[in-house]
Amino acid sequence: MAGSRILERAGVGFTLLEVLVALVVIGVVLLSAVRGATSLTNSARDARAKLLAVLAAENRIQELRLGGSQLVVVGDSTQQCEQGGIHFLCEQSIQPTPNPFFKRVQVRVVNSDSGVEREYALLMAVLPSS
Repeated sequence: MAGSRILERAGVGFTLLEVLVALVVIGVVLLSAVRGATSLTNSARDARAKLLAVLAAENRIQELRLGGSQLVVVGDSTQQCEQGGIHFLCEQSIQPTPNPFFKRVQVRVVNSDSGVEREYALLMAVLPSS
């Protein structure tokens, strides 16, 4: 009878191997969840940066539109443009059109904080030249 109690007691519970396999499975699931959350965070950050870059480009085009013909001079220029705490570089290109009363304005917004220049927005507008 004493031998049967020992066998019954030994059959209760989990083995060390089963516990280790369960821990590995839990670890893999948690790692996948962290990767997914990181991916979502990076996507949200990029979407915010793109939105702010478009706003910076639209602001520059509106400045040119409101400034009149003295600001709409053919040529290229580059200037810093901060929007929402992010420092962008706005590259502006003004070119003539076949119609002498209008100029083609292109604003390209880039950010090189990560060491690599990345384009976030490219807008084009046609503005009156006189």
